[in-house]
Amino acid sequence: MEENQKEQENKEKNVKNDTNFKTVVTSNPYNAKKVKTKSGFGKSVLLPFCSGVVGCAVVIGTCFGVPSIRSEILNGTSTVQNTSNNNNSSSGYVSQISLENYSDTAVYAANKILPSIVGIKVEYTVNNPMLSMFGQSSNSTATATGSGIIISEDGYILTNNHVISTDSSSSSNSSYQISEANKITVTLFNDTTEYEATIVGKDEETDLAVIKIDKTDLPKAEFADSDSIKVGEFAMAVGNPMGMDSTVTCGIVSAVNREVTDSEGNTFTLIQTDAAINAGNSGGALVNSEGKVIGINTLKLEGTGIEGLGFAIPINSTTDITSQLIEYSKVKRPYIGLTGMDLDEETAEKNNLVPGVYVKSIEDFSSAEKAGIKPGDVIIEADGTKISTMDDLNKIKNSHKIGDEMKIKVNRNGQERELTVTLGEQP
Repeated sequence: MEENQKEQENKEKNVKNDTNFKTVVTSNPYNAKKVKTKSGFGKSVLLPFCSGVVGCAVVIGTCFGVPSIRSEILNGTSTVQNTSNNNNSSSGYVSQISLENYSDTAVYAANKILPSIVGIKVEYTVNNPMLSMFGQSSNSTATATGSGIIISEDGYILTNNHVISTDSSSSSNSSYQISEANKITVTLFNDTTEYEATIVGKDEETDLAVIKIDKTDLPKAEFADSDSIKVGEFAMAVGNPMGMDSTVTCGIVSAVNREVTDSEGNTFTLIQTDAAINAGNSGGALVNSEGKVIGINTLKLEGTGIEGLGFAIPINSTTDITSQLIEYSKVKRPYIGLTGMDLDEETAEKNNLVPGVYVKSIEDFSSAEKAGIKPGDVIIEADGTKISTMDDLNKIKNSHKIGDEMKIKVNRNGQERELTVTLGEQP
């Protein structure tokens, strides 16, 4: 009994002396566990504070030891982490794009090209026979505006054919007719003087024309290689939309080699851009970030729900045309001398023929006649390429020069024959 009492006193003494432990009871009483707590200011306050200071120093030191992190801290440049698998990026970070650089690019391009862009004003005579019935004059004068690009120091200017020429099929109806241009005047950059221009040559098929003014020491535009342009690169349209001289609009190259058919049924292979192009921009320049011409603004799509669909003739495709217009006042093209119609599978089957181009007629003394092509033949190949339409045939023909030989395969009465056509000059 005495021993039990003594043992109990010892246990109470041990509990009183052991103040470094406390019992923490969780919501589950069976999970009670002991957590050791330190007593004293040095252990409970000073030691954690010092540990925190040391930890911060280690983290900062590590950050400054990593070049990319140190550079970001010191330069204060915002970055975003590159989550793509880009093997060219060793740091995994890319710099934020500055809009200031884009603005500088536009300013540079505009300053370079603007002196080479001209405003064009064309005067027409409009004849309305209906007015004479009411005792009024049937003739009146109308004006139209467009743009042009200086291509030589001595006054040659490149523009669109539709800017300086009137197509009777599109400008005439039962009530009025518009004449060819009576007068063409040109206004230079930062110059209000109107210089009268003459038409050097024009080509409806490519919608290009060259005019000339009597002035020298003009700032000739610089051309880029339009075959090397890429989708997404900077593009600036420059011209005189709605008569507003020296207007620039910016965007990108939206597409290349885009085939577009105009309201007259002519098909062009063009550069597409979302840079704003409006009436009066025709004949002006589409330039790259260096202010070099990559195209001639010529078309835009209009209609409800349509925005940012403008088109330009690639400048590389204009150089030979321009040279011929200056030298011959026209474009000399190779010529076969036949008229044909597209023959699809359904029509061919109904008429016991094969698909291709059905030859309707042959012109006298033409290249086609000399080669032995006859009405009723169906052209199925040209230079080894399958032919389905007249457009197919013309594309291959136009890739040749006058005097070149062209291989034509025809189907005549179910038999195939290969003929050689020596291309003449289109009359």
